[in-house]
Amino acid sequence: MSETDAPRLPLGTLIAGCLAVCLAQIGLAMPATLNGLFQEHLHPVGSQLTWISDAFLLPVAVLELSFGVLGDLFGRKRLLVGGAALLCAGEVVAASSSGVHQLWVGQALAGLGAAALFPTSLAMIAAGTHGAAQRARAIAVWASSLSAGGFLAPLLGGITGTYGSWRAAFVVVAVVAAVSALVSVVFAADSAAPEGRSLDIAGQVTIGVGLFALLYAVIQGPADGWASTWVVVAFVVAAVFIGLFIAAENRARSPLLRLDLFRDRSFAIASVVSVIGMFSFLGTAYAASIRLGPIQHQSPMRTSFAFLLLSGLTPFLTPVTSRLLSRVSPRTTLTAGLALIAAGDFLAATLAVDDRALTSLILPLGLVGTGFAFTVSSITATAVNTVPVHLAGMASASTNLLRDFGFTLGPAVIGAVALSQAASQVTASLGTASLGAESKAAAHEVLKEGGPLALNSVPPNSPPGAARSFALDALGHGYSIGFVVCGSAALFSALLVLFALRGRTEKTAEETETGKETAVAVTG
Repeated sequence: MSETDAPRLPLGTLIAGCLAVCLAQIGLAMPATLNGLFQEHLHPVGSQLTWISDAFLLPVAVLELSFGVLGDLFGRKRLLVGGAALLCAGEVVAASSSGVHQLWVGQALAGLGAAALFPTSLAMIAAGTHGAAQRARAIAVWASSLSAGGFLAPLLGGITGTYGSWRAAFVVVAVVAAVSALVSVVFAADSAAPEGRSLDIAGQVTIGVGLFALLYAVIQGPADGWASTWVVVAFVVAAVFIGLFIAAENRARSPLLRLDLFRDRSFAIASVVSVIGMFSFLGTAYAASIRLGPIQHQSPMRTSFAFLLLSGLTPFLTPVTSRLLSRVSPRTTLTAGLALIAAGDFLAATLAVDDRALTSLILPLGLVGTGFAFTVSSITATAVNTVPVHLAGMASASTNLLRDFGFTLGPAVIGAVALSQAASQVTASLGTASLGAESKAAAHEVLKEGGPLALNSVPPNSPPGAARSFALDALGHGYSIGFVVCGSAALFSALLVLFALRGRTEKTAEETETGKETAVAVTG
């Protein structure tokens, strides 16, 4: 039977899968536009604001591949329904938060749901297709839905946060999640592929503990002190469990991460670039959200403008990037994308902290957004093209895991770097400032309890209010360094791809088609 005569993908399954991945992306991206409101209403101290982002990202990075296996083993429809229901529950918990700790719980529950939705939605759509061309078209629709979620998230956060409240934003996402679960129950066709699939429990536990410990140490280091007992213990636990993860993967029958792929030098380099490049992008997004929200106290609607520049360009540039990938090497597109991210970050680092004009952001963040569109479209295709065709699926899954790990590191590392630098500068400034004793003492107390962000948010006419300008300058300096770190990471990755990455130059037609399909699949 020819491909044109093959059964078509059920429309209900396509709608359910696309709605699910759009929902997951909205849940992931929307809270970043609300950081200013979180700071104003929940008064997070020290590193607590960073945990709001990473509470969602950590389950996605750690559990996404395992949920993919669960769907293969027990049926994808129930996982699609369960993931949407779990995300809905998490959004309800977040919307009703009375403090930052409950918001963490809500974000973590929602992240668990998203970890199920991302791989399951794609696998369900792919399983319903017949033939490479039909599958490529369906994956393109799925990728467009993911990109649409990245475009809609800042608009949703901006509108509800400005004209309603940050709680309303979570309520809207909860409603969308409930609709997604209902659509999946009624319209999605179930599928499974249990043959040869098994859970890598040892690998899942060790990478989960190791990654959480690493993030805890990086995020808490500036607040608790890098030599504090718990931070040191966390670094040790991270090293031990990551070592145990490597040992477990070497013995696992169906590993989360195929370590033998890294024996290929080109794939290893592409994987490093996946982590560092995606760290650079999400670190930039986090730095921009903190600059506009908790530092400058701009509205969520104005903050959403930055995120439209960062992630909203991707769906509009998809035809361009797809055409580029069909005409030039993915390695070339990847190098150009990373170079654009680096250029945008270095420009963002030069912006004055008291420059509140949105027009100042158009060039730097527009460059980062354009670079991200090129990078995310080609990064997996680059990795896939470095391995034999029969390993393309595993290479794609491994690169996705490493990409999400880079996403998770972005807010953690940039928050740690920026807050450490800001705390050092504001402490030094207070030591030489010509302030009254009462103002100095009050400022030091606020700084001790809540860090530079808290001092920057005190009322101007309060005793510590006289020190607000020192906190503002220090935070501007700290997050400018954060942009420089992101730009340096992107530039390093671009140079690594350009000079060190050497994939195979001759590919069969089947390999080329696989690379194109994979590139489309990650265009979000």
